[in-house]
Amino acid sequence: MTVPRIARRVMAGEPKKEAAMDYVKPYGVVDSMLAGGALKLSLPPRQLVLRGMLAGAYLGIGTSMAVTVAVETGYWILGSLLFPFGLALAILLGAEIITGSFALLPCAAVAGQKNAGLRQVCANWGWVFLGNLLGSTLYAGLFAIALTTAGDAQINAVGTKLIAIAEAKTNYYASHGTAGLLAAFTKGMLCNWMVSLAVVAAFMSTSFSGKILAIWGPTLLFFSQGFEHAVVNMFLMPVGMLLGANVSVSTWWLWNQIPVTVGNLVGGMLFTGLAIYGAHHTSAPAATPSVPATMPAQPGTARADQPGYSPSY
Repeated sequence: MTVPRIARRVMAGEPKKEAAMDYVKPYGVVDSMLAGGALKLSLPPRQLVLRGMLAGAYLGIGTSMAVTVAVETGYWILGSLLFPFGLALAILLGAEIITGSFALLPCAAVAGQKNAGLRQVCANWGWVFLGNLLGSTLYAGLFAIALTTAGDAQINAVGTKLIAIAEAKTNYYASHGTAGLLAAFTKGMLCNWMVSLAVVAAFMSTSFSGKILAIWGPTLLFFSQGFEHAVVNMFLMPVGMLLGANVSVSTWWLWNQIPVTVGNLVGGMLFTGLAIYGAHHTSAPAATPSVPATMPAQPGTARADQPGYSPSY
């Protein structure tokens, strides 16, 4: 019988090699959240807009792929399983997603970091939002051209589905009035609870595969349940309108984009960013070094007069 390699090492007295431990504990995750927030706040507007455009395009590509797969297979869950790749690209390539910033920047502000005042945070959100909008709508236009052969071909099943989605995400809410606005807001809040959790979960691993897995799970949870994501809708609304959806710009913004964005802000900030920061921001206590009982007290080393000193350590 062949003895497994690890068992042979143990039997031979060799130290057991542990599998690569790339898990980062919550305290380390919070440190990474604060470092990430500080980095975002240090970027100039031109980089925020450009990175935001890339993120908007990546999410648009992921959405168009997910809808295409769902239409061709007849199963929405299969499209949902593939959509997270777009978000993973955006996160791992350091692009700027407004929904992730909704979670990270309030933590930097609460921690009292430099340049994390209300004005700086809001300015950062504004530039990233603009970048996301530009990138998403740009891809929407390109995809509409590709889907319709520059308007020279009939709209196929994927285009028909995109039209239906755009109308459902606007006219349906409008038909329910205040209740529709509340539903859009709530779906936005639930969505970014998961999406911003994917952004934060990427800090839980130091390996590429670990980060991918951490991002995939929460993203699948949001997309498969039809929750509302502001940046995804920046693609879905324009592409649906370009294909002929009965949706006006004012309807898009009043009944979807604004309430969904506010819901994303609340969900990411409260349920992910500040919740995780509040639960884990206190550093773990340092181990107290043991001192031999026979060691005599050294004269001249007393520090009781120094702030924060305790004779117990």
